Amino acid sequence: MSLLELHNVSKSFNGASVLRDINLSIAKGEFVAIVGFSGAGKTTLISLIAGLLRPDTGTVSLNDKPVLGPGPDRGIVFQNYALFPHMTAAQNIAYGLIARGHSRRDAQARVEEMLALVKLGTFAGRYPKELSGGQQQRIALARALAIRPAVLLLDEPFAALDKNLRLDMQIEIKRIQRASGTTTLIVTHDQEEALSMADRVAVFNHGRLEQFAVPSEIYDHPASLFVNTFVGAANTFAGVVSHSADDQLTVRLGVGADIPARAVGGPVPIGSPVTVCIRPEYLRISNEAGGIRGTVEMGLPLGAVVIYEITLSDGRPMKISLPRQLGAELIAAGTSVTLVPLSPRAATAYHAATP
Repeated sequence: MSLLELHNVSKSFNGASVLRDINLSIAKGEFVAIVGFSGAGKTTLISLIAGLLRPDTGTVSLNDKPVLGPGPDRGIVFQNYALFPHMTAAQNIAYGLIARGHSRRDAQARVEEMLALVKLGTFAGRYPKELSGGQQQRIALARALAIRPAVLLLDEPFAALDKNLRLDMQIEIKRIQRASGTTTLIVTHDQEEALSMADRVAVFNHGRLEQFAVPSEIYDHPASLFVNTFVGAANTFAGVVSHSADDQLTVRLGVGADIPARAVGGPVPIGSPVTVCIRPEYLRISNEAGGIRGTVEMGLPLGAVVIYEITLSDGRPMKISLPRQLGAELIAAGTSVTLVPLSPRAATAYHAATP
């Protein structure tokens, strides 16, 4: 059963459309990530759910009741955390409870519970300026969870943190979310962050919802060309369908290669122009005829993999990701290689009419 529902929601500012006909259904206890480029409408969506904005059309409902303004059933953690600088960590966490009429005794018990949950029990008396960025974030999270919200809203919560601390806090927030069972929405521009943390991911593009699915579906079966190129890396090629059987195609690429590809949206007629996407890790080097021919420009070892940049016959660059073998030498620059997909469905083809 859905806890949060958005039905045909649209929002404009000064005549400019920011969100268009958004439909989302989010279950109780679910962790949802909202991703997209800047200006895609992510923060506007969160503001509508928080009740800070009202939709121009459509409805936002929580527990089958319309969201008409801010309420205690939604907790928010802002990008800058918005902690009160003159209050201690414990006082910050207790603020919402006291404001809602809880006794100081009950509030104190809840504060201690929240400090234990975020593993900052010995930091109750510290002021925000005496806390690190990660500690401030956890206090802001504890404050939002203290009021027992039905939905927790996180707006770019890791933006101010360095890379290592970001990863630590991603793990920590996921742990806290599981422990509390609170339905959570996180706004982020980091695709890896979304794919690693969320139960489902909503991909937005210029105010439209392109795809809403589990991370593996988003990554392996992107519903549109935008999703394929936005989430993860992808090599793209223009081509023409030379063979079509159900959703399995053979595509003649502009660089002269014939490769198999999976059609999005069903069969595509022979002779149709398509755009083919294939991720760097879905390619291998082969001696087979008909593959994509190119020349190695350079190899970049990145831990367990090596990223090679290949220059094609038309001068375009593409990338391939190969497992790094212990002690193996990199493929030398200037080496001619032929690349083929790992499987007949490793490449994805989008018809010209596909958004």
